[in-house]
Amino acid sequence: MKRVPALVALIVVGASVPAVAADLGARPYGRAPAYAAPIYNWTGIYVGGHAGGAFIGDNSFNGLVLSNYDARFLGGVQAGADFQFAGSFVAGIEGQYSWLGSNQIGTIFPAGFVYSNNQRGLGSITGRIGYSWGPALFYAKGGYAYSDSRETLTFGGAPVTFTLDRNHRNGYTVGAGVEYLFTPNWSAKAEYQYYDFGRSRFIAPAALVPFGTFSNDEHTLKAGLNYRFNWASPVAARY
Repeated sequence: MKRVPALVALIVVGASVPAVAADLGARPYGRAPAYAAPIYNWTGIYVGGHAGGAFIGDNSFNGLVLSNYDARFLGGVQAGADFQFAGSFVAGIEGQYSWLGSNQIGTIFPAGFVYSNNQRGLGSITGRIGYSWGPALFYAKGGYAYSDSRETLTFGGAPVTFTLDRNHRNGYTVGAGVEYLFTPNWSAKAEYQYYDFGRSRFIAPAALVPFGTFSNDEHTLKAGLNYRFNWASPVAARY
């Protein structure tokens, strides 16, 4: 008879276990959040440097070809600001200056005059518009160009006063390139840039007037590195 209360107690405890388990609820199983590609931020200002080569375009006086160095080393600095909008579009402005290696172009006229143009550097202030694809930005640019040049004319080794109908210091530039963010603050770029400083002719001395117009333009290839001061969180993730 003493076993009956113990048996009843055991039955009561066994019956209560499912109820307690029900109160605890089912074991939760979480699902890992879906991965989303990072959003790269191009908004901010930047400074950097570049190096590359410059190649003179068509330079001739009505068929009288100017002697020149076909390719010259260039190196310089740039600074600018970008603004990212409408998701992946980027607009910006950039100032750039490149020092040129030896670039003494010139010609000897049949009349005995010797013209030379020592171009020491190229500068530009451009706007640019681009589209970002992940960490890469594809862009086009264009604007004002400046040539740091020194033109001279001599006769028998002595300097001669001369006049051109326009100078070769002010012109325009266009280009395109790609820039890549390899860290939130560092980016590398490669670009092509064309500079055109127009055509001009001698209007004095009179002996050079019949030779017509000549042009001064440049093709450049550059690779550069920028440090970016971002105005917003450089990388965000969307889930």
